[in-house]
Amino acid sequence: QVQLVESGGGSVQSGGSLRLSCAASGLNYSGYNMGWFRQVPGKERAWVADIDTNYNTWYASSVKGRFTISRDNGKNTLYLQMNSLSPVDTAMYYCAASSARWSLFAGKPNYWGQGTQVTVSS
Repeated sequence: QVQLVESGGGSVQSGGSLRLSCAASGLNYSGYNMGWFRQVPGKERAWVADIDTNYNTWYASSVKGRFTISRDNGKNTLYLQMNSLSPVDTAMYYCAASSARWSLFAGKPNYWGQGTQVTVSS
């Protein structure tokens, strides 16, 4: 079955960096659009960034210039490099895979990971 397993979350001070990874299995990874979402308690899951099958990338305005999404099709792995972190970035971060980019951007991917917690302290 399809599995998306995130890792790399943790606690960091404001201004610090983290690199999230999402290891995918059970799917034709190179044929999927991949994305990152985040969610804080009491709020809806929010789109952060995504990368399509041609390596084109898109970012939410709140993270543009600080976060970088990338993918390694040889390792079936998605990454999110997060720099200049601030407390507002504190959230559970989820990896997602979608056969169609529009559904990924709409928050309706084919598959979700289980999430990894990122906590930024001031």
